[in-house]
Amino acid sequence: MAADSFDYDLLVIGSGPAGQRAAIQGAKLDKKVVIVERKTVLGGCSVNLGTIPSKTLREAALELCGYRSREFYGASYTVKQNITMQDLLFRTNRVIQHEIDVTRHQLMRNDVELVPATASFAGPDTMRLDYVDGSTSRTVKAKKIVIAAGTETTRDPHIPFDGNKIFTSDDIFHLDRLPRTLAVVGAGVIGCEYASVFAALGVRVTLIDKRDRLLPFVDEEVADELCHHLRENRATLRLRESVNRLEIVDANGNGARVRLHLDSGKTIIAEKALYSVGRTGATGQRNLAGAGLVPDNRGRVAVDEHYQTKVPGVYAVGDMIGFPALASTSMEQGRLAVCHAFGVKARSSPEHFPYGIYAVPEISMVGKNEEELTEAGVPYEVGKARYKEIARGQILGDVTGLLKLIFHAETRKLLGVHIIGEGAAELIHIGQAVLSFGGKIDYFIDTVFKYPTLAECYKVAAFDGINRLGIFEEERTDTAGPM
Repeated sequence: MAADSFDYDLLVIGSGPAGQRAAIQGAKLDKKVVIVERKTVLGGCSVNLGTIPSKTLREAALELCGYRSREFYGASYTVKQNITMQDLLFRTNRVIQHEIDVTRHQLMRNDVELVPATASFAGPDTMRLDYVDGSTSRTVKAKKIVIAAGTETTRDPHIPFDGNKIFTSDDIFHLDRLPRTLAVVGAGVIGCEYASVFAALGVRVTLIDKRDRLLPFVDEEVADELCHHLRENRATLRLRESVNRLEIVDANGNGARVRLHLDSGKTIIAEKALYSVGRTGATGQRNLAGAGLVPDNRGRVAVDEHYQTKVPGVYAVGDMIGFPALASTSMEQGRLAVCHAFGVKARSSPEHFPYGIYAVPEISMVGKNEEELTEAGVPYEVGKARYKEIARGQILGDVTGLLKLIFHAETRKLLGVHIIGEGAAELIHIGQAVLSFGGKIDYFIDTVFKYPTLAECYKVAAFDGINRLGIFEEERTDTAGPM
């Protein structure tokens, strides 16, 4: 096919983090790029329903309820009495609008064309665009196509969702008010984040999950710390329990309530219920079969190490390809996919991608955890630092935070970093950098950290780890070698 028979060099479906980064990377390579977005606003779920609004809601909640200052002023301390959803959304809506404006400006500055339409495949390199205003449709061809359509909340067709009493994470920002009691079905990342935020606001939360522990991919000790914090905030954990049925009932004339029937025979009554059992790839309107692609039962598209599907020239990135489904990793996937599509060498270290869970308290990790290393038969040791040992932890009022280093017991090479506590998602990048250059925990011992900072935890944890090995300073100096 002649080069001039293509309308675009690169067509990107979706304007979320993955799509935005893919489009800008294509523009930087001097390609003719178009983003096709089926919603009336830019940014995808990340900006409008997920990452940005949920994290802003968390910050607003912690600020208004005075959570961070309760260590000093007591459990009853609050900045504002009778916090409402409107109070929380005031801050959230401002941040969302700002991020939409930033996204639009970045795309315009890089000469990326924006088309408000639903894109569906009419062939491996051909897309049908149905404009969202219903005015027209057209067919275009592109040399390379990146599918970054994101995900939608998974909804059981047997559950009577009404968006208020029984709702999903996409509906939270339309709730009429904060409930007094809340049942959360599903203790994945989204479920744990919202359960902990509502619990911090004083809502009586019941968290239900069929697994025997929270967040199986998180280091077990860190997950146990999260459980402790949830219980401290009066949350009830119902693990190894499955929900059979949800219904809206009139509870003794006190108004509508949600009754949850568990497979074990138990019933739970709550004012509202958040159904959070994962997300499904938004592939329903894409006609993937037109390109020869078939998603799995969760709408996910299979890709290779370059994020290319089985159809040459068609790539898929972001949440719709599955774990880890983070905005940060999705951005990187978009960049790498486009670099590969146009023959540009690019480097990345997915094994060193940091993960963050914005629960209360915050969790972040990079590298291996204890369970993985034990299963692999790797000899390791750990070093720990509690925030209560650090002056900055006392200043902030976070005396329960924990930073944990995992390192090879023989070479002292850093293998993983796991943090729970204030600023965990910021602190993790120090560990990520040392992991990336193959450093040892000796680096933290020999480095000066600003005082008083939470970063000092790295030094304290490193000394703790060295002490566990029974190594004295002169022995460490003699055997350390290059760091």
